[in-house]
Amino acid sequence: MAHPKRRQSSTRRDKRRTHDKAVVPQLAKDPTTGEVHLYHRAHWFEGKLYYRGQVLIDTTEATA
Repeated sequence: MAHPKRRQSSTRRDKRRTHDKAVVPQLAKDPTTGEVHLYHRAHWFEGKLYYRGQVLIDTTEATA
């Protein structure tokens, strides 16, 4: 039987045990566009990049 010379921390044990758990991605609905996207991520909608309801990049003006 294994006999460790010193105790390992509980944090180290917990890190070893958590790697195989499935994580469901959180989804959010943009208040402006109504699009469903990944939480804390910007998303493209009709040529514009939105984050938290604000337009970050607008490519429709550049192509026109």
